[in-house]
Order: sequence, then C-alpha cells, then structure tokens
Amino acid sequence: MEKYVVQMKGITKKFGSYKANDNISLELKKGEILALLGENGAGKSTLMGMLSGLLKPTSGTILLDGKAVEMENPREAKNLGIGMVHQHFMLVPAFSVLENIILGDEPLKAGRIDYKKAAAEITRLAKKYHLEIDLNAKVRDITVGMQQRVEIMKAIYRQANVFIFDEPTAALTPQEIEQLMKILRALAAEGKAIIFITHKLKEIKAVADRCVVIRMGKMIATVVVAETKEEALAEMMVGHKVNLAVDKKETKQDETIFKVEHLSVESHGQLKIKDLDLKVHTGEIVGVAGVDGNGQSELIAAITGLQKIKSGTITLNDKQIQRQSTRKISAVGIGCIPEDRQNVGLILPLTIAENLVLKSYYKSPISKKGFLNYKKINEDGRATIKKFDIRSQSEKEPVAALSGGNQQKVIVAREISAHPELLIAANPTRGVDIGAIEYIHEKIIEQRNEGRGVLLVSFELEEILKLSDRVVVMHEGQIVGEIDPRNTSSEELGLLMAGKKLAE
Repeated sequence: MEKYVVQMKGITKKFGSYKANDNISLELKKGEILALLGENGAGKSTLMGMLSGLLKPTSGTILLDGKAVEMENPREAKNLGIGMVHQHFMLVPAFSVLENIILGDEPLKAGRIDYKKAAAEITRLAKKYHLEIDLNAKVRDITVGMQQRVEIMKAIYRQANVFIFDEPTAALTPQEIEQLMKILRALAAEGKAIIFITHKLKEIKAVADRCVVIRMGKMIATVVVAETKEEALAEMMVGHKVNLAVDKKETKQDETIFKVEHLSVESHGQLKIKDLDLKVHTGEIVGVAGVDGNGQSELIAAITGLQKIKSGTITLNDKQIQRQSTRKISAVGIGCIPEDRQNVGLILPLTIAENLVLKSYYKSPISKKGFLNYKKINEDGRATIKKFDIRSQSEKEPVAALSGGNQQKVIVAREISAHPELLIAANPTRGVDIGAIEYIHEKIIEQRNEGRGVLLVSFELEEILKLSDRVVVMHEGQIVGEIDPRNTSSEELGLLMAGKKLAE
C-alpha cells in the first residue's frame, strides 16, 4: 500500500450557505509535485487554507503520514512541517528582508535575537537554492519579484516537509519562473512534498507529476500530467473549450494620442528613468518588455501621477499632464490596471461595488451634494459583476474576500468601463485563470479596435508578442530597442531585455 504524506478526505468548507469546497479529496506522496488547477474562485486557496491552518474544515479529515490532525492556526501547521507561500505576500513592509524571514522563529542568544546566526543560515540556504536576496533591504523598497523570493525563503528557513505554493509565479519574470521551477525540482528531489497552485498550463506540464482539477468548489479529476494535453487540462478547468487566439482587425494608427519626451525620474536617490521617449498612436497597443526592476514601475507611476518626475514632458491629446494630480490625470482620459492590485488598485475592506466607483464616486449620479447614492452604486455593481463575470456572492461582498483573479477582474472592469483614451495595463493577467485571460485579452483588444491607445507592460513574453502592434524594450531605465512582434522571436526579445543589441 502506497504511503501518503498528506491525505485530505471528503473536505467540505461552508461560509454560511455557500460551499467553497464540496467533498474534495486529494493525496500527496513524498517527493511529488502535485498541481492544483482551477478557475479563480474555484476553491483552491480555501482548500489549501485548511491544510495550512488558516481555516478549519466544515467536514472531512486531514491526515499527515496517515494520522488524523486538526490544526487551530498556521503555527500548528508549521510545527507539523507544513509551509505555505501565499499569493498575496504575508510580509511587514517596514521590516527588513532578514526580519521578515525569521519573524516568529527568531534564534536567540543570551535572551536576544541572534541576527548574525540567522543571516548566516539564510545566506547558506540562498546560495543552495540560488535565491538572490538582499537581507538588509526594507521590504517596502524591493520589487514584487524580490518579495516573492522572500516568501519562498521563509518556508525553506522554517524547514517545511510539505510546501504549498499558491500562484508563486504570478509576480515573477520569465527568468525568475525558470529559477523557481529548478527550486521546486530540487525540493522534490530532497523528498519534500509540494502542492503547486497555478493557472499556467505550461508550468504544470514543466514541473508537476499529477494534477488535481477543481471547478466551482468540486473536484473534477486527478490526472497524470505526462499523459494529459494542455487543451484537455484547460477544458476540464473551465468546462468548455478555450480559444486564446486574438482577433486584431486593421486600425488607423496615424495619430499620436500619447507621448513621453525626455523623461527622467529619480527614486530613492537613483535615476530610474533616463531621458526616455515613447509614443502611442490611436488604435495601437504598444508593449513594454523588460526584466523586472528596469524602470517599468517608475514609468507607470510617473504617467499616472504617483511619482514625481525630474524632467521631461508627458502629453495626452496634445495636453501636457506631468505634475498633475492623479485624479486630474485620470479625468483627462488615462486608465491604469496597476501591477500591485492589493496595495494600489483596490481598497480591500470596501465592497466590490464601492471599489468599482473609486474613480467616479465624486460625480453625479454616484454622489450628489456630498452624499453617496448607494442604490445606484450597488445597482451598477451588480450589472458590472455580471458583465465581467466576477465570481462573488454579491456586490456588497468585501473585495478582500475575493480570490486574487477576481480582485483583478474588479480592477479591469473599473478601468475599462471608464473608456479611457489611453489604457495602461501592467501585468493585466497576473494570477488569473485561462478563461479570465481570454476575456481580459479580448477587452484590451476591444480598446485598441475602438481607436484608443494601450500601453501594455508585461513580464509574460507570450502576452506581449500576442497582443502588441509594436514592442519597445526597457533596460536600465532606457528604451534600448523597438521590434515588430510579427517578425521576431522570444530569443530576440530576450537579448534586448538583457541589454544586448540584436546586431551583436
């Protein structure tokens, strides 16, 4: 009889009358990578929340090494050897990387935290797993990709035997994703058991042994990955065939709707954008490719008014908008799907309906004489939820209660519904399932086809090449090349992203 490290039998989780998980069972062996696949809101994170001690099952049994366990909190799960790398980082922004990694597990010497011992151990582990991190940096000052590495190191440092990775590649660059795949394989080779939650079928094919598919809270199938095609996985996940081809009709791209000229931006005393020029035409999607940390975040922040500029001009429809407030920039016709949905795109305690009117709450008919019209807010919220297929219990549900992908849909719905002249889309499909990717791509193409401009910033090279009419590449705060996505390859794009010229 095969021995399993983890067994979840007949797991059901109810929130009131709503069943997030309905009689789900799965098993995990030592040294195995088990993928957990499902649409946003399918119940994957809820299921893993019970295995990691964050939630308690309404019914069902969890067994570790054949013994039934009940975990009251994440610390109990940690003590049992379970470590979870969360999709939305559990980090303290004001603390250093080192302080975040050891938080709750600080080594002591003479009654004081032994930072030297902790740093030495983390440095050893970082070298072993090729996880490049700056232990002294404040978490608030590092990139999203670096924060993901910190989360992974937290679980490794705590010597987990069972690792749960919840959408671990959502914030990573292609290079970082490949490195993560190597880490997962190395952990599995050491006998660690791994559950890998992802929406990305290629990642499942690249690293997983078996795959459990969940749809609408119910278990659909468990399959051997090597014997199952990507198309079959996608169809099992969403319940119908998925078409990821995009329909891009011919558009007039002869009018410049947006331009950046000689833009320079400083951040934390460093020049992050250096004399940058950029144009977007009507009916055009301009893709911005580049390795994370090469100025993309600062460019978006400067355009949207969140970052002061050192010099240069930013122009929309022949009107200069640099140094304007964020509200004024939004009002003149710039929409933005931000790269960090929780800290920049949403107010988590507010309802879905309230988040959908964050850009229009001060306008009639949403408000009148300083009073909000909640009847109208909720009515519009219900219609938008239906139109954009936001999986939720109602428009009055706090947006914090939604899955990551459905939170992303709230932002996409709000920004696109405002019909901006220029839509900035920063990693718009980060952490969303294949069905939602199809829908978001359609909406972005729709903006282009209607004659608007789109500035697409993405770490997904396939997304950049598929959607863009032109692609510019950023490296060290400058645009180092421009390519036609119809006549290039991922390899050529990768060379430019590394700062090399194609002629080299």
